[in-house]
Amino acid sequence: MNAALLILGAIAAQEIGEDCTLEGIALYGKVKIVEAFADLEVEVVEAFPDLKVKPVTVFPDACGEWQFVESFPDFTVRRVEDFADLEIMFVESFPGWP
Repeated sequence: MNAALLILGAIAAQEIGEDCTLEGIALYGKVKIVEAFADLEVEVVEAFPDLKVKPVTVFPDACGEWQFVESFPDFTVRRVEDFADLEIMFVESFPGWP
């Protein structure tokens, strides 16, 4: 029973907060894609994402708006196929929670 509670606690820890954060990282802003030592590992999915992401070129200041940059990122991500911290789906409108 205690193991089940630990697993549920681990799953709950991965939920996006009401302030659009995960693990203390705001899920909007300037993002750099890296191959190692990323702040978050993300999996791109076609349905049922944890977060809808809209790539923008300026002012990434709303939940799910990401501006991809090469320097001075707010956080870094690494794309993975399994065991991601966050599942995302790219959209053209209405970013944020599904």
